[in-house]
Amino acid sequence: MAQKIICSNKKARFNFSLLEKFEAGIVLAGTEVKALREGRGSMNDCYARIHGSEIFLEHFHISPYSHGNIHNHEPLRPRKLLFHKYEIKRLIGKVTTKGLTLVPTKAYFSKGKVKVEIALAQGKKLHDKREDLKRKAVNRDIARDFRDR
Repeated sequence: MAQKIICSNKKARFNFSLLEKFEAGIVLAGTEVKALREGRGSMNDCYARIHGSEIFLEHFHISPYSHGNIHNHEPLRPRKLLFHKYEIKRLIGKVTTKGLTLVPTKAYFSKGKVKVEIALAQGKKLHDKREDLKRKAVNRDIARDFRDR
């Protein structure tokens, strides 16, 4: 299926070890969808939080729609994610017992609907981040050596 990526959380892979990914729908107002079609979404510092038996996306910044006048939305309001009940129960169990967190990795259009990819993630320690940076630098040097030959 063709997906048009709206925005992605570039720091998610750096700060977290992504264990499992899920696709969720999101409840949006009309001006929010129009603003996303203009490419006005940002997932910096975005996270998912569980409230009761529902999951909400917090700090997903959607700038106001350019032609929205008085009917525009609040840019940082919490937005409900649409999961099946069994998925919500499974995620609640993993988040509460294993100390994992829910991190949004990207937002995209699929068949005209806005979808969000949520990853079940575990936070990385500082030494893990340093190892990743070292590994990335070594791989870059190796690729450069092969390219120069």
